[in-house]
Amino acid sequence: QVQLVESGGGFVEPGGSLTLSCTGSGFTFRNFAMMWVRQAPGKGLEWVSCISGGALNSAYQESTKGRFTVTRDNSNNILYLQMNRVNPEDTAVYFCARFREKGLCLDSELRRWNEFDSRGQGTQVTVSS
Repeated sequence: QVQLVESGGGFVEPGGSLTLSCTGSGFTFRNFAMMWVRQAPGKGLEWVSCISGGALNSAYQESTKGRFTVTRDNSNNILYLQMNRVNPEDTAVYFCARFREKGLCLDSELRRWNEFDSRGQGTQVTVSS
């Protein structure tokens, strides 16, 4: 049974930093490209970042490029999202999601980003002064 459990959310001031974590279990973590997706209040899901199984490739939503960094620790089945220089528009529930087996986070794959097959319960991030 696939399980994804996020942690690390909370309140942060504009311009601040936060690191989210996601622990995966029930599957061979290193074989799957993983994603972070988010849902802001009153809005739909939006993909944030993607990282391939071996961490050689990564991709970011335009609004997060240069501010967010996605990494993974395949030895411990953990996915991370380092969020820097956050702004109020980053306020959302953040979910980690299992994307594609052997996925490379290519543009062609990300056109169908919402076809992830599992996601966690989410962690709330609130950016406010």
